[in-house]
Amino acid sequence: MLDHVSVPVRDLDRAGKFYDEVFQPLGLQRLVTSERTIGYGKRYPEFWLNYRASQHGVGDSGAHVALRAQDTASVERFHAVAIAMGATDDGAPGERKAEMTGYFGAFIIDHDGNKIEAVTFPR
Repeated sequence: MLDHVSVPVRDLDRAGKFYDEVFQPLGLQRLVTSERTIGYGKRYPEFWLNYRASQHGVGDSGAHVALRAQDTASVERFHAVAIAMGATDDGAPGERKAEMTGYFGAFIIDHDGNKIEAVTFPR
């Protein structure tokens, strides 16, 4: 259903360095870099960072982006790397019950207030 998503950041260089590391466990890499945006993905950019100098943080809007991980170990690594790089823990890796199925996920809040989740569906 979705093709791509973008999130606002106040410091594109800092955010790029953060996501370069945080996305490694999910198999996502930087594919595009320009003056005001960075795009990550596997084959084409699916997750964009967009520079917004006047952005004062996203705040607690309730919105978040969930990215698929290959397995529980990848979710755990995503979370550990993000926390080590200064993200806020918003839900440690663990089993969760969703509306229609169970899953394994972890939530972080990046330096700009964006809530990002890594999720996998173990068999």
